[in-house]
Amino acid sequence: MNVLYFCEGFTDIRFVTGLAERCDLTFATPEWEFRVSGLADRVLQSGIPLKVDAIRGKRPAFQLRSFAYLLRNIRQYDIVLSQGMSRGSLNSTVAGRLMGVPVVTYESIAAVAYWRCRSERGSIGRLQAFAGELFIRLCLNVSGTLATTAIALGPYLVEMTRRYSSRVATGYYYGVDTQLYRCVPRERRCALRRMHGLPEDKYLILFSSRISHEKDPETALRAVAKARDSGLDAIVLNLGGGHREFLDLARRLGLRDAEHWVLARPAVHPMQDLCEYFQTADLVVQSSLEEGAGMAPLEALACGTPVVATQVGGMATLLKGFAQLTPRKDSDAMASAILWTARHPEDAKRQAMKGREYVLSTWNRERAFDELMTVLRNASGSGLS
Repeated sequence: MNVLYFCEGFTDIRFVTGLAERCDLTFATPEWEFRVSGLADRVLQSGIPLKVDAIRGKRPAFQLRSFAYLLRNIRQYDIVLSQGMSRGSLNSTVAGRLMGVPVVTYESIAAVAYWRCRSERGSIGRLQAFAGELFIRLCLNVSGTLATTAIALGPYLVEMTRRYSSRVATGYYYGVDTQLYRCVPRERRCALRRMHGLPEDKYLILFSSRISHEKDPETALRAVAKARDSGLDAIVLNLGGGHREFLDLARRLGLRDAEHWVLARPAVHPMQDLCEYFQTADLVVQSSLEEGAGMAPLEALACGTPVVATQVGGMATLLKGFAQLTPRKDSDAMASAILWTARHPEDAKRQAMKGREYVLSTWNRERAFDELMTVLRNASGSGLS
């Protein structure tokens, strides 16, 4: 298939490479995000057969230029796969309807809830919050009505997307590469600590997420601090965009001796080194204000590593029975869950291994892309009916 992946912002190299392996792919993306995210370098290093059309300009320039780009080029493709259901998909679904080309949207976040997290954090005012949510809801309704199919990541977002579209399919994004993200013996875990310069005698907690408005690193840091006060010799490591902000946050929170137990490093390649951090960690913590699904906890479970996560959004559904779930912004409950996993390692491991079986059966990479390509083929054959 000749596919245009139209992306309005950041995306993951694993999704791009998986698509490129299965179709003749053109990737249209904002130039600035493509460069600063490091995706441009990763695409170059991967050697995948991929045409990239980088569109200049930030909002609203990107909105105007990308719509013109779609009108000029969309008929070259069998189908358009459009990221999300917001401003980018507003363009792609309208252009697709005008030019007679099927468009499939792919929603991986809870767009309205994520926007509300900005307001909750005080990063936008009331008027901007109201206007922004109004625009997002407009985009969701237009995209849901005009798209041939709307894919949503996991059951939580499927139910949310059904409010806007009658043609919804379940997606698994890039899935979990269970050849990389797998269990390793204790000796290997210790060797990985040495290899990556991490202390072998500490309880290592991994917080792998980028720092953004929908994440909740404050609760994770406070929870680890309280677990330490209860006698757990723990350290927490952040990998991802905004790792310096993670260190600054620990200082601003005034956590005692934070410089000795709060670590942060730049993001590592998710198809190379990242799995080793999940394998060597004692625990993965994912604290969020909102979450569409939660790929990092699934990757941890694939490695047999216990998970503590906030019971919000998709994580409340996907991780039930496989992780310790705690209420939103409740650092006391999260500290208790951390202490439970540390003090009951065998029980925590059994729970994680149940999660591994779930990932193997439901979230493996091959299934994710096989089902995605089935949706694209069906949508391409159905046109706009």
